[in-house]
Amino acid sequence: MANHVVLRTDLSGAPVRRGKVRDVYDLGDHLIIVATDRISAFDVVMANGIPDKGRILTALSRFWFERLSSARPHHLMRIIDEPADAGAIGQRAAEFIRHHLATLRGRSMLCVRADVVPIECVVRGYLAGSGWKEYQETGRVCGVALPPGLQPCDKLPEPIFTPATKADEGHDENISFEQACALAGGDVMRALRERSVRLYVEAADYARPRGVMIADTKFEFGRRGGELLLIDEVLTPDSSRFWPSDKYEAGRDQESFDKQYVRNYLETLVKQGRWNKTPPGPELPTEVVQETRGRYVEAYRLLTGRDFS
Repeated sequence: MANHVVLRTDLSGAPVRRGKVRDVYDLGDHLIIVATDRISAFDVVMANGIPDKGRILTALSRFWFERLSSARPHHLMRIIDEPADAGAIGQRAAEFIRHHLATLRGRSMLCVRADVVPIECVVRGYLAGSGWKEYQETGRVCGVALPPGLQPCDKLPEPIFTPATKADEGHDENISFEQACALAGGDVMRALRERSVRLYVEAADYARPRGVMIADTKFEFGRRGGELLLIDEVLTPDSSRFWPSDKYEAGRDQESFDKQYVRNYLETLVKQGRWNKTPPGPELPTEVVQETRGRYVEAYRLLTGRDFS
Protein backbone atom coordinates (compact mmCIF):
# COMPACT_ATOMS: atom_id res chain seq x y z
CA MET A 1 0.00 0.00 0.00
CA ALA A 2 2.80 2.42 0.89
CA ASN A 3 4.24 2.00 -2.62
CA HIS A 4 1.34 4.08 -3.95
CA VAL A 5 1.95 7.05 -1.65
CA VAL A 6 3.47 10.18 -3.22
CA LEU A 7 4.64 12.51 -0.46
CA ARG A 8 6.79 14.80 -2.59
CA THR A 9 7.58 15.42 -6.22
CA ASP A 10 10.89 16.70 -7.53
CA LEU A 11 10.38 17.34 -11.23
CA SER A 12 13.08 18.98 -13.34
CA GLY A 13 12.34 21.74 -15.79
CA ALA A 14 10.38 24.27 -13.71
CA PRO A 15 10.60 26.00 -10.34
CA VAL A 16 8.32 24.55 -7.67
CA ARG A 17 6.44 25.99 -4.70
CA ARG A 18 5.18 23.58 -2.06
CA GLY A 19 2.01 24.00 -0.02
CA LYS A 20 0.71 21.72 2.67
CA VAL A 21 -0.57 19.21 0.10
CA ARG A 22 0.25 20.52 -3.39
CA ASP A 23 3.46 20.99 -5.35
CA VAL A 24 2.97 23.82 -7.85
CA TYR A 25 5.26 23.99 -10.89
CA ASP A 26 5.63 27.37 -12.62
CA LEU A 27 5.66 27.19 -16.41
CA GLY A 28 5.23 30.88 -17.10
CA ASP A 29 1.66 31.50 -18.24
CA HIS A 30 0.63 28.05 -16.98
CA LEU A 31 0.89 26.23 -13.69
CA ILE A 32 0.91 22.50 -13.06
CA ILE A 33 -0.65 21.76 -9.67
CA VAL A 34 0.27 18.32 -8.35
CA ALA A 35 -1.87 16.91 -5.55
CA THR A 36 0.41 14.72 -3.45
CA ASP A 37 -0.79 12.18 -0.90
CA ARG A 38 0.30 14.36 2.01
CA ILE A 39 -2.38 15.04 4.60
CA SER A 40 -2.50 17.97 7.00
CA ALA A 41 -4.56 18.55 10.10
CA PHE A 42 -4.50 21.56 12.42
CA ASP A 43 -2.34 23.12 9.65
CA VAL A 44 0.44 20.56 10.23
CA VAL A 45 1.51 18.01 7.62
CA MET A 46 1.59 14.43 8.90
CA ALA A 47 4.69 12.23 8.59
CA ASN A 48 2.96 9.76 6.27
CA GLY A 49 0.24 10.10 3.66
CA ILE A 50 -3.00 8.56 2.44
CA PRO A 51 -2.65 6.25 -0.58
CA ASP A 52 -4.34 7.64 -3.74
CA LYS A 53 -5.44 10.78 -1.91
CA GLY A 54 -4.04 13.15 -4.52
CA ARG A 55 -5.75 11.28 -7.33
CA ILE A 56 -9.09 11.34 -5.48
CA LEU A 57 -8.84 15.09 -4.82
CA THR A 58 -7.95 15.78 -8.44
CA ALA A 59 -10.75 13.62 -9.84
CA LEU A 60 -13.32 15.15 -7.51
CA SER A 61 -12.18 18.70 -8.29
CA ARG A 62 -12.54 17.96 -12.01
CA PHE A 63 -16.05 16.65 -11.38
CA TRP A 64 -17.12 19.87 -9.64
CA PHE A 65 -15.37 22.19 -12.11
CA GLU A 66 -17.25 20.49 -14.94
CA ARG A 67 -20.61 20.13 -13.17
CA LEU A 68 -21.23 23.40 -11.35
CA SER A 69 -22.40 26.34 -13.42
CA SER A 70 -21.26 28.63 -10.59
CA ALA A 71 -17.70 27.29 -10.94
CA ARG A 72 -17.19 29.13 -14.21
CA PRO A 73 -14.94 30.92 -14.94
CA HIS A 74 -12.16 28.81 -13.43
CA HIS A 75 -8.46 28.16 -13.94
CA LEU A 76 -8.51 24.48 -14.96
CA MET A 77 -7.42 23.75 -18.51
CA ARG A 78 -7.17 19.98 -18.24
CA ILE A 79 -6.42 17.10 -15.92
CA ILE A 80 -3.09 15.57 -16.89
CA ASP A 81 -3.74 11.95 -17.84
CA GLU A 82 -2.07 11.77 -21.26
CA PRO A 83 0.45 13.72 -23.39
CA ALA A 84 -0.78 17.13 -24.50
CA ASP A 85 -0.64 18.90 -27.87
CA ALA A 86 1.91 21.72 -27.85
CA GLY A 87 -0.32 23.70 -30.19
CA ALA A 88 -3.00 23.88 -27.49
CA ILE A 89 -0.88 24.60 -24.43
CA GLY A 90 2.57 25.66 -25.62
CA GLN A 91 5.81 23.80 -26.16
CA ARG A 92 7.19 24.19 -22.64
CA ALA A 93 4.11 22.80 -20.89
CA ALA A 94 3.75 19.97 -23.42
CA GLU A 95 7.36 18.89 -22.97
CA PHE A 96 7.14 19.08 -19.17
CA ILE A 97 4.04 16.88 -19.19
CA ARG A 98 5.56 14.38 -21.61
CA HIS A 99 8.76 14.11 -19.59
CA HIS A 100 7.03 13.65 -16.22
CA LEU A 101 3.78 11.97 -17.26
CA ALA A 102 4.27 8.90 -15.05
CA THR A 103 4.33 11.11 -11.93
CA LEU A 104 1.73 13.64 -13.07
CA ARG A 105 -0.89 11.25 -14.41
CA GLY A 106 -4.24 11.47 -12.62
CA ARG A 107 -3.06 13.73 -9.79
CA SER A 108 -2.22 16.95 -11.62
CA MET A 109 -4.04 19.91 -13.13
CA LEU A 110 -2.77 22.15 -15.91
CA CYS A 111 -4.07 25.62 -15.08
CA VAL A 112 -3.84 29.16 -16.32
CA ARG A 113 -1.93 31.49 -14.04
CA ALA A 114 -3.91 33.85 -11.85
CA ASP A 115 -3.00 36.31 -9.11
CA VAL A 116 -4.30 34.71 -5.93
CA VAL A 117 -6.71 36.67 -3.77
CA PRO A 118 -5.19 36.27 -0.27
CA ILE A 119 -8.44 35.16 1.40
CA GLU A 120 -9.93 31.72 2.08
CA CYS A 121 -13.59 32.03 1.11
CA VAL A 122 -15.30 29.80 3.66
CA VAL A 123 -19.04 29.10 3.53
CA ARG A 124 -20.80 27.37 6.42
CA GLY A 125 -24.23 25.78 6.27
CA TYR A 126 -23.94 24.07 9.66
CA LEU A 127 -22.37 25.05 12.97
CA ALA A 128 -19.27 22.92 13.44
CA GLY A 129 -15.51 23.03 13.95
CA SER A 130 -13.98 26.41 14.76
CA GLY A 131 -17.34 28.05 14.04
CA TRP A 132 -18.97 26.15 16.91
CA LYS A 133 -16.13 27.07 19.26
CA GLU A 134 -16.38 30.75 18.39
CA TYR A 135 -20.18 30.71 18.67
CA GLN A 136 -19.98 29.29 22.20
CA GLU A 137 -17.74 32.19 23.24
CA THR A 138 -19.34 35.10 21.39
CA GLY A 139 -22.62 34.06 19.76
CA ARG A 140 -21.01 34.98 16.44
CA VAL A 141 -18.86 33.37 13.74
CA CYS A 142 -16.36 35.70 12.05
CA GLY A 143 -18.48 38.67 13.07
CA VAL A 144 -21.76 37.14 11.84
CA ALA A 145 -24.37 37.15 14.62
CA LEU A 146 -26.30 33.88 14.95
CA PRO A 147 -29.51 33.03 16.85
CA PRO A 148 -29.07 32.03 20.50
CA GLY A 149 -29.48 28.44 21.64
CA LEU A 150 -27.91 26.66 18.68
CA GLN A 151 -26.44 23.21 19.25
CA PRO A 152 -23.33 21.66 17.70
CA CYS A 153 -23.86 20.71 14.05
CA ASP A 154 -27.18 22.57 13.84
CA LYS A 155 -28.22 23.72 10.40
CA LEU A 156 -27.89 27.49 10.14
CA PRO A 157 -30.89 29.59 9.10
CA GLU A 158 -28.97 30.33 5.90
CA PRO A 159 -25.38 29.74 4.75
CA ILE A 160 -22.90 32.29 6.06
CA PHE A 161 -19.68 33.58 4.53
CA THR A 162 -16.80 33.45 7.02
CA PRO A 163 -13.46 34.43 5.45
CA ALA A 164 -10.03 33.45 6.70
CA THR A 165 -6.47 34.47 5.95
CA LYS A 166 -4.39 32.14 3.77
CA ALA A 167 -1.23 30.52 5.11
CA ASP A 168 1.11 28.12 3.32
CA GLU A 169 2.68 27.40 6.70
CA GLY A 170 1.21 27.85 10.15
CA HIS A 171 -2.41 28.54 10.96
CA ASP A 172 -5.10 30.15 8.85
CA GLU A 173 -6.99 32.75 10.90
CA ASN A 174 -10.72 33.46 10.84
CA ILE A 175 -11.42 37.13 10.18
CA SER A 176 -14.48 39.33 9.74
CA PHE A 177 -15.83 40.35 6.36
CA GLU A 178 -14.71 43.90 7.05
CA GLN A 179 -11.15 42.71 7.69
CA ALA A 180 -11.24 40.73 4.45
CA CYS A 181 -12.36 43.85 2.59
CA ALA A 182 -9.41 45.76 4.05
CA LEU A 183 -7.04 43.07 2.75
CA ALA A 184 -8.51 42.38 -0.70
CA GLY A 185 -10.85 45.28 -1.45
CA GLY A 186 -14.56 45.75 -0.80
CA ASP A 187 -15.75 45.24 -4.38
CA VAL A 188 -13.71 42.05 -4.74
CA MET A 189 -14.92 40.60 -1.45
CA ARG A 190 -18.57 41.40 -2.12
CA ALA A 191 -18.28 39.59 -5.47
CA LEU A 192 -16.51 36.63 -3.89
CA ARG A 193 -19.02 36.39 -1.03
CA GLU A 194 -21.93 36.26 -3.47
CA ARG A 195 -20.25 33.71 -5.72
CA SER A 196 -18.99 31.53 -2.87
CA VAL A 197 -22.46 31.24 -1.34
CA ARG A 198 -23.95 30.41 -4.76
CA LEU A 199 -21.33 27.68 -5.26
CA TYR A 200 -22.00 26.23 -1.84
CA VAL A 201 -25.78 26.19 -2.27
CA GLU A 202 -25.56 24.64 -5.74
CA ALA A 203 -23.17 21.93 -4.53
CA ALA A 204 -25.04 21.23 -1.28
CA ASP A 205 -28.36 20.88 -3.12
CA TYR A 206 -26.73 18.40 -5.51
CA ALA A 207 -24.94 16.39 -2.83
CA ARG A 208 -27.65 16.00 -0.17
CA PRO A 209 -29.96 13.59 -2.03
CA ARG A 210 -26.90 11.56 -3.03
CA GLY A 211 -25.98 10.85 0.58
CA VAL A 212 -23.51 13.64 1.39
CA MET A 213 -24.18 16.73 3.47
CA ILE A 214 -21.69 19.53 2.85
CA ALA A 215 -21.50 21.16 6.25
CA ASP A 216 -18.94 23.76 5.18
CA THR A 217 -16.29 24.30 2.55
CA LYS A 218 -13.67 26.78 1.41
CA PHE A 219 -12.99 28.24 -2.02
CA GLU A 220 -10.03 30.11 -3.41
CA PHE A 221 -10.04 32.67 -6.19
CA GLY A 222 -7.54 34.46 -8.37
CA ARG A 223 -7.55 37.44 -10.72
CA ARG A 224 -6.68 37.13 -14.38
CA GLY A 225 -7.22 40.25 -16.39
CA GLY A 226 -10.59 41.59 -15.33
CA GLU A 227 -11.96 38.19 -14.24
CA LEU A 228 -12.15 36.46 -10.88
CA LEU A 229 -11.38 32.77 -11.45
CA LEU A 230 -12.19 29.86 -9.13
CA ILE A 231 -8.84 28.17 -8.46
CA ASP A 232 -7.18 25.33 -6.58
CA GLU A 233 -9.24 22.36 -5.35
CA VAL A 234 -13.03 22.47 -5.19
CA LEU A 235 -15.36 20.72 -2.73
CA THR A 236 -13.04 17.87 -1.77
CA PRO A 237 -12.74 16.01 1.54
CA ASP A 238 -9.65 18.15 2.22
CA SER A 239 -11.39 21.49 1.75
CA SER A 240 -14.86 20.56 3.04
CA ARG A 241 -16.69 18.94 5.91
CA PHE A 242 -18.70 16.03 4.43
CA TRP A 243 -21.27 14.17 6.54
CA PRO A 244 -23.36 11.10 5.65
CA SER A 245 -26.92 12.35 5.10
CA ASP A 246 -28.52 9.23 6.52
CA LYS A 247 -26.63 9.48 9.83
CA TYR A 248 -26.98 13.19 10.52
CA GLU A 249 -28.32 14.19 13.92
CA ALA A 250 -27.90 17.70 15.29
CA GLY A 251 -26.49 18.19 18.78
CA ARG A 252 -23.66 15.68 18.53
CA ASP A 253 -20.46 14.98 16.61
CA GLN A 254 -21.09 13.59 13.14
CA GLU A 255 -19.56 10.75 11.22
CA SER A 256 -17.73 12.12 8.21
CA PHE A 257 -16.25 11.44 4.78
CA ASP A 258 -13.44 13.93 5.30
CA LYS A 259 -10.30 14.06 7.44
CA GLN A 260 -12.18 14.38 10.72
CA TYR A 261 -11.16 10.79 11.50
CA VAL A 262 -7.53 11.97 11.40
CA ARG A 263 -8.33 14.99 13.57
CA ASN A 264 -10.05 12.76 16.14
CA TYR A 265 -7.00 10.50 16.35
CA LEU A 266 -4.70 13.49 16.76
CA GLU A 267 -6.89 14.98 19.50
CA THR A 268 -6.38 11.70 21.38
CA LEU A 269 -2.61 12.17 21.10
CA VAL A 270 -2.94 15.73 22.38
CA LYS A 271 -4.96 14.60 25.41
CA GLN A 272 -2.32 11.95 26.13
CA GLY A 273 0.46 14.54 25.94
CA ARG A 274 2.04 12.82 22.94
CA TRP A 275 1.66 15.75 20.50
CA ASN A 276 1.02 19.49 20.83
CA LYS A 277 -0.35 20.43 17.37
CA THR A 278 2.99 21.78 16.16
CA PRO A 279 5.36 20.38 13.50
CA PRO A 280 6.51 17.79 12.90
CA GLY A 281 3.27 15.89 12.48
CA PRO A 282 3.17 12.34 13.89
CA GLU A 283 2.96 9.20 11.80
CA LEU A 284 -0.60 7.96 11.41
CA PRO A 285 -1.22 4.29 12.25
CA THR A 286 -2.22 1.93 9.47
CA GLU A 287 -5.84 1.69 10.59
CA VAL A 288 -6.25 5.49 10.52
CA VAL A 289 -4.68 5.65 7.05
CA GLN A 290 -6.90 2.90 5.67
CA GLU A 291 -10.07 4.25 7.25
CA THR A 292 -9.41 7.75 5.94
CA ARG A 293 -8.72 6.48 2.42
CA GLY A 294 -11.95 4.49 2.53
CA ARG A 295 -13.95 7.56 3.52
CA TYR A 296 -12.45 9.65 0.72
CA VAL A 297 -13.24 6.91 -1.78
CA GLU A 298 -16.82 6.62 -0.54
CA ALA A 299 -17.35 10.38 -0.83
CA TYR A 300 -16.14 10.23 -4.42
CA ARG A 301 -18.46 7.32 -5.22
CA LEU A 302 -21.53 8.95 -3.72
CA LEU A 303 -20.93 12.35 -5.30
CA THR A 304 -19.94 11.22 -8.79
CA GLY A 305 -21.87 7.96 -9.06
CA ARG A 306 -18.65 6.24 -10.13
CA ASP A 307 -16.29 3.84 -8.41
CA PHE A 308 -12.77 5.11 -7.86
CA SER A 309 -10.03 3.16 -9.59
